[in-house]
Amino acid sequence: MCLLAWSWQPGSAQPLLLAANRDEWLARPTRPMRWWSPRPGRAVLSGRDLAGGGVWFGITAGGRFAALTNVREPRPAPPAAPSRGALALDFLLADAPVSVAADAVLAQGARYAGFNLLLGDLRAGELAWVSNRAPRWRPVEPGVHALSNAALDTPWPKAAHLGQAVRDACALPPARQFAHLHAALADPRRAPAAELPATGVAPELEAALSAAFIRLPDYGTRSSTVLRADARSVRVHERQHDGAAASSGGHYAFDWA
Repeated sequence: MCLLAWSWQPGSAQPLLLAANRDEWLARPTRPMRWWSPRPGRAVLSGRDLAGGGVWFGITAGGRFAALTNVREPRPAPPAAPSRGALALDFLLADAPVSVAADAVLAQGARYAGFNLLLGDLRAGELAWVSNRAPRWRPVEPGVHALSNAALDTPWPKAAHLGQAVRDACALPPARQFAHLHAALADPRRAPAAELPATGVAPELEAALSAAFIRLPDYGTRSSTVLRADARSVRVHERQHDGAAASSGGHYAFDWA
């Protein structure tokens, strides 16, 4: 994923409300979100990157969840770097507490291209941000947060706008939250030139990437995901895109507590 924003309120009636877009090459083979068993006895609700084998977002029936973004930077990836999506999948399939898993990810971070990784557990009320471009991982405090292709809560325009959309959605009845957040994820507007970050790509590309919903000839927003967890259950809506506004997707609901 390349854009996430969420409200994290562990122990409340709505511990998690999350909205996210995955941006990727349109030709990269992908399987849409579904329940599947990467290992016997381990079920995960996620999409799947069929090129690297990993996932960009997923959740288990027990409320363990992970989300991944890359870090946009001019430096090349390490030679033969493994798939970053494997880090998210490994967490979903493990039982280690969030803090232990975060330590393990950071210990091997140099092997990977730049990444941000959210590791969460609804039952334990724990959420951590881990990045191999930060010296240490940190717990995510309750509140509204946003993450794109820089450090946690870096105020890029699209991250700030989606964060505000999540704040607004928290004040809406649950039945209206999904439509509100999907509308925010589908926003194709680009940031003004004066507000663009400088990440080492050409100005024209920087502008194109500043939109929440990206449309380029060979790259763009491939899926949009909205998740709402209440005190006992989870609902997830995913919309699949092929570089255009037209979409299809799936709805999922299950009890986690």
